[in-house]
Amino acid sequence: MTGGSRPQKLNYSLERWMQDPSPPLQSPTPSKVSMQNGPISRVRGAPRPRLLLQGQRRSGKSSISSVVFHKMPPTETLFLESTTRIQKEPVNSFMDFQVWDFPGQIDYNDGTFDLETLFGDTGALIYVIDAQDEYLEALTRLHQTIEAIQRHNPAINIEVFIHKVDGLSDDFKLDTQRDIVQRTTDELADMGLDGVHINYHLTSIYDHSIFEAFSKVIQKLLPELGTLENLLNGLVSNCRIEKAFLFDVLSKIYVATDSSPVDVQSYEICSDYIDVVLDMTEIYGYDRGELEVSTVEETKSSIGSSEDWSLPDQSSVMKLQNGMVLFLREINKYETPFHLLPTAPPSPPLTLPS
Repeated sequence: MTGGSRPQKLNYSLERWMQDPSPPLQSPTPSKVSMQNGPISRVRGAPRPRLLLQGQRRSGKSSISSVVFHKMPPTETLFLESTTRIQKEPVNSFMDFQVWDFPGQIDYNDGTFDLETLFGDTGALIYVIDAQDEYLEALTRLHQTIEAIQRHNPAINIEVFIHKVDGLSDDFKLDTQRDIVQRTTDELADMGLDGVHINYHLTSIYDHSIFEAFSKVIQKLLPELGTLENLLNGLVSNCRIEKAFLFDVLSKIYVATDSSPVDVQSYEICSDYIDVVLDMTEIYGYDRGELEVSTVEETKSSIGSSEDWSLPDQSSVMKLQNGMVLFLREINKYETPFHLLPTAPPSPPLTLPS
């Protein structure tokens, strides 16, 4: 190797792989992301999993997409216009996927759509039902959609968002959900589709229920979910942490958590804390990109190192009034693990692994 030249880097860190999956590949080629407990296989060049967002007009589909993926305040969604064409929304995260927002007036069963292509790469159908409106027609469309899915791709996860429940009493929410579940079960049984599994979620854009519902939808599409849960279980056990989440920072969806039950209040606190950190970063943060990359490369060159150094990560700690400690640490620009530490800190002092 000549003086001053550097060996070509063949391995990518998780952060750089997610930002730029270069070099370009002519055909899908397996790639491995190195992790502490072993590699996770990925396929580059393969089509992104697709989430179909469907429902009647004014059911809240566009509002959901705007709040979850564009951080639009819920009150501003009142001024959104109705969707008139299919909106394709790419989402870059730990797992890249697409959200297709279908206009309520489109009938893809009229023969103009290639249903084999439409449902072929679809990972999940999210069907939105307005709980504050008459939903019999919406259920009819849902049943027709499920029948089409079973013909073309029965592996699709079917998720029903019973939406706009923020203005309803708890009893009315449950009664509405029971009625929708019963009508759907009976109708599918009459159609000979008894074994279809459907997940129901009570959602609203005015609280964290929509983010929690999307978290559960995305987790089912994540091939590495079992590995991530095992890693978080080991972290919780070895470090005596009360609860651990792996969050997607941009959308506040948690892509994984440990096996202990999810407490809604804990999730809400962590989600709000992410907003605080992001707001503080916008005011006091700086671009760590080219400056820190050049600094790392200069340091490596000066000491003659050829190791793959990662960029410095960010972390934040907050102690609540009840003694609970929130610990946030950045993995890359997309993912952040969140740890809830018990009120009584262990001794000796807790040290979390990098």
